[in-house]
Amino acid sequence: MKTILKIDAPLYRGVIEHLLPPEPIHEQAAFLFAREDRQPQQATFTVEEAAKLGPRDFEIQQRDYIEMADETRARIIKRAHDTGTCLIEIHSHLGDWPAGFSYADRFGLKETVPHMWWRLKKRPYLALVVTNSSFDALVWLHNARTPQQLDILLAGDETRTPTNFSLRGWG
Repeated sequence: MKTILKIDAPLYRGVIEHLLPPEPIHEQAAFLFAREDRQPQQATFTVEEAAKLGPRDFEIQQRDYIEMADETRARIIKRAHDTGTCLIEIHSHLGDWPAGFSYADRFGLKETVPHMWWRLKKRPYLALVVTNSSFDALVWLHNARTPQQLDILLAGDETRTPTNFSLRGWG
């Protein structure tokens, strides 16, 4: 099934500017709240709003690792529940190399996604990681254990495609 993430250009730019500021010293994170439109051969996620996380939203925030605070996680889940939206987590990796989820990211997603899937009544969950040069993405569309690739990110009229490095190494 083809998967598409749509976000308007100003919102996308604002999120990317938050995640990848000039001279960053820590990884950053945000959550997107999106409506799903599922057709027989395609799932389209249209972003309605974003929540940019700040220093108080983390238990740990380092150059190469972040861990969200429990209160933040509860607030994000409640917002998705109240709005009936799917959650999309997005965080940065510092540097210019091609984007891919780290070992710590993968370990965290294997714990987080089943919990989110359960809490949000089997709504799809998406995760993105961005660097200065690219992004990668995983989509849990049919279950909480097996991700698939995101085919296209539409930021306004601009089409972007993920590296898909992480899907090849999932397991």
